[in-house]
Amino acid sequence: MSPIRAAATREGAQPALSALAFFFVLTAYYIVRPVRDQLSGAVGSSQLPLFYGATFVAMLLLTPVFGAMVARFPRRRLLGWSYCFFIACLFAFVPAFMAQAQIGARVLGAVFFVWVSVFNLFVVSLFWSFMADIFDSGQARRTFPLIALGGMAGAVFGPVVTSLLVGLLGVAPLLVVSALMLSMALLLLLRLSEYRGSGHAHREEAIGGSLWAGVRELWSQPFLRYMAILMVLGDGIGTLAYALVADYAKAHFAASAERTAFYAHLDLAVNTLGAVLQLTLTRWLLVRRGAGWGLVLPAMVNVALLLMVTVGGHATLSVLGAAVTPLVAVMMVMTRGFAYGMTKPAVDALYTRVSRETRYKGKNFVETAVWRFGDLLVTSGVSGLGKLGVGVAGMALLGAVISSASVWVAHRAGHSPDLLPEEPDATPEQAGAKRPG
Repeated sequence: MSPIRAAATREGAQPALSALAFFFVLTAYYIVRPVRDQLSGAVGSSQLPLFYGATFVAMLLLTPVFGAMVARFPRRRLLGWSYCFFIACLFAFVPAFMAQAQIGARVLGAVFFVWVSVFNLFVVSLFWSFMADIFDSGQARRTFPLIALGGMAGAVFGPVVTSLLVGLLGVAPLLVVSALMLSMALLLLLRLSEYRGSGHAHREEAIGGSLWAGVRELWSQPFLRYMAILMVLGDGIGTLAYALVADYAKAHFAASAERTAFYAHLDLAVNTLGAVLQLTLTRWLLVRRGAGWGLVLPAMVNVALLLMVTVGGHATLSVLGAAVTPLVAVMMVMTRGFAYGMTKPAVDALYTRVSRETRYKGKNFVETAVWRFGDLLVTSGVSGLGKLGVGVAGMALLGAVISSASVWVAHRAGHSPDLLPEEPDATPEQAGAKRPG
């Protein structure tokens, strides 16, 4: 086979391998999520500030640890060690969930919330940093929606597996299934790293630099500042909906298996919407209009959803004349569906236009510590407003006013002056001779 044809074969295989790896990553994650969320449903929104507060502290402590690992270790070793650690943790949590009634949902919930957030830092976010490292901005606009679609398939498959197995096996054995899925993802990512390593040796090396670079860059780069503000504002509606749905689950579901199935159904609806967006709108929007619009449109949808809840409050909807769904659950499904199906691919495409250190360190700081600070801020606000007698409609109206600012911030982030120029789509022949990124 000629070098050109070999390069073309590799270029065709890399997006497929990436999409399949992300399928297994999100299958593993969305088996874990309902297991975590049923703990929230057991205690209600009153305990969420504790959960998110512990998570925020953990993120502040672990972000420099992650930065040190990124600075010191090559990409392949960082991937292998991180994923193997979390596979071992999944097995270690099995006996804890078998004894959930004795340990208590409050204690186990605080520990598991922190762990799932660390999982997000070292598994999900690291995956996208890796993708932004091996594809340039031109390839990203073409391939990231496809990779995200593979992930959305896993995000749909995970809740389906959870719904089917939780009634048969219970909650604890689901963690073993998640560990097996994560193992498959690791094997594929190591294979993908070998593919890219031959022509991208500079990207296989350790990044180096200060372990505090992610924090420092937040203050020095306009793009990261916009992304941090957008993370707090945009995440507010989802966290508000999550707190209100936690109260609904506490009032309507007594058993952990029932709560797990309920949250799995919500995740299924969220990820189905995200997949539909990927197939119908997101790819077209990113290619034709640019990644900035992938931030602006979901922000506008969030404002509309908050106004809907302002009018509807505690109303419920009848789906197909049978199932009754609370309006706050519809809000959570819609905002998360747009976040995963449109905002996330757009954000990751924009991160291809910054330095490697920013991709790994600044990006992960924004998507962990800043994100969890926003969660803590919103859940504490919900708890405080509830004590003052503010109802669902009042909270939603206040959220709509605040979230309106996210539309402007989203526009500014997509046109930040420190972003590198977009690269054109590369052919397989050009891809082998790309400049270092």
